[in-house]
Amino acid sequence: MINPGKAVKESSAPPPAVPAGGKLVAAIIFGTAFGFLLQKGGVGKYNVLIGQLLLQDFTVAKIMMTAILLGMVGVFTLHHFAKVNLDIHPTKIGAQTIGGMLFGIGFALIAYCPGTGAAALGQGSWDVLFGMAGLVAGSYLFAEMSGWLKRTVETWGDKGKVMLPDLLHIPRGVFIVILAVLLIVGLFALERAFPR
Repeated sequence: MINPGKAVKESSAPPPAVPAGGKLVAAIIFGTAFGFLLQKGGVGKYNVLIGQLLLQDFTVAKIMMTAILLGMVGVFTLHHFAKVNLDIHPTKIGAQTIGGMLFGIGFALIAYCPGTGAAALGQGSWDVLFGMAGLVAGSYLFAEMSGWLKRTVETWGDKGKVMLPDLLHIPRGVFIVILAVLLIVGLFALERAFPR
């Protein structure tokens, strides 16, 4: 973990146990809210998702850009004030490139990703069941191959725990401001060019 300058206080004592029921209730609440927002944003609809892939409807891009903007500012603000530690996953170019391509191929074939697929299923779009079956089969295959993947694909281009500002040699705060401005400008440009 990358700890903030004003480190979150960590003790050798184990953290207080959170009852499993509390975690389950929180997961249900946040999952329901996430699904509700996806559905209200329109990204549980096949025509909106396929419209993004055909570069005719930019609703998905607008939602993703907004999520990146809010998530980035929120997480790094909490990190700055020592409320959270950052848990950076290692950059593994080979595995992430192959995984991204497989995700993209699946998305292009059925026009749903896992989150939008669940929202679509919740609103009664039964066509997504084929995609869900593929998700289950792919997850099973990945689990079965995980030992081999760790020894091979996951070693290709392993760069360790690194973030984009570090690679570009730009202070994190400066990078966040620049990216936030670019995202806001991009959102306004998309909204003007492709109003909903």
